[in-house]
Amino acid sequence: MSLCVLGMAEEFREDGIAFNALWPCTGIATAAINLIGGEEMMAHCRTPEIVADAAHIILTKNSRDFTGHFCMDDVLLYEHGVTDFDRYAVDTSKKLWPDFFVPDNTPPPPGSMGQPQD
Repeated sequence: MSLCVLGMAEEFREDGIAFNALWPCTGIATAAINLIGGEEMMAHCRTPEIVADAAHIILTKNSRDFTGHFCMDDVLLYEHGVTDFDRYAVDTSKKLWPDFFVPDNTPPPPGSMGQPQD
């Protein structure tokens, strides 16, 4: 998928059509997560609204200026002023589980995943 984003971003750049990738930093409370781990796993996830809010940022950017990017939902939101990530947690008393495909050394933004804010 990464190569598709890069290739199509370049191929369609002059036409003003953007191609970007968006990935969640944590598990997202969806039917798929419910099938894998039920309510217990869902409690350690964020709601789909975090991905929707991040997608909105990407979709409202100028397509000629923002293409070929790989975005993490909470990092993108933090870069655009969001500091309250608790509103996306299914259960704020539970530690969030990182998404399966996010490298362990990926630092979350301040205020996200229980990190202290600057």
